[in-house]
Amino acid sequence: MPIRVLLADDQTLVRASFAMLVASAGDMEVVAEAGTGRQAVDLARSARADLVVMDIRMPDLDGIEATRLIAADEDLAGVKVLVLTTYDTDEHIVDALRAGASGFLVKDIRPAELLDAIRTVAAGDSLLSPGPTSRLIARFLRAPDTLVSAVGGPGGLSERERQVLTLVARGFNNTEIAEVLGLSPLTAKTHVSRIMGKLGARDRAQLVIVAYESGLVIPGAV
Repeated sequence: MPIRVLLADDQTLVRASFAMLVASAGDMEVVAEAGTGRQAVDLARSARADLVVMDIRMPDLDGIEATRLIAADEDLAGVKVLVLTTYDTDEHIVDALRAGASGFLVKDIRPAELLDAIRTVAAGDSLLSPGPTSRLIARFLRAPDTLVSAVGGPGGLSERERQVLTLVARGFNNTEIAEVLGLSPLTAKTHVSRIMGKLGARDRAQLVIVAYESGLVIPGAV
């Protein structure tokens, strides 16, 4: 079955470009397009989307609040949200991750990267870009707040699990974690799953926030 994609962006030309790109892939299809956050929430229900490509800056209801409503709706439990941001201008990406987004991308990505990101998030994995975008996350994280207390800090983790969590926070995937720590990819994946279970985290996106807000990873150190 193709991945059912909902495109949410207030710019018609941007939506049209993304729609053409998605339509060119044989394993996904655009089932609806939304120009506002409110439309995105409504269409996520009515169009039975698997994944929403969500812009942040939209009228009526911004992408962060739209993501929060989708993530909180039990009827939309299977719907993933992939958020788009403009690097170095959009300071709301951390809020989007807290709201329930499973990943994010910057808008200057290559077309193939967007398609790969849709596949990754639709498969149940989180997409956390390394490099500049990780630094963007770190810059806007401050002292511990409600997410750490709600999810739980890393105090109960083993030393190996803390190492794995640190690498997750820096944007490493399971294969890269395995290479750095001398593990098999399956063992790395098992560690990540156990960490999420111990912390009560929904996905890797929440693990990144926990790692930074608890002080395990220091902003500016990536």
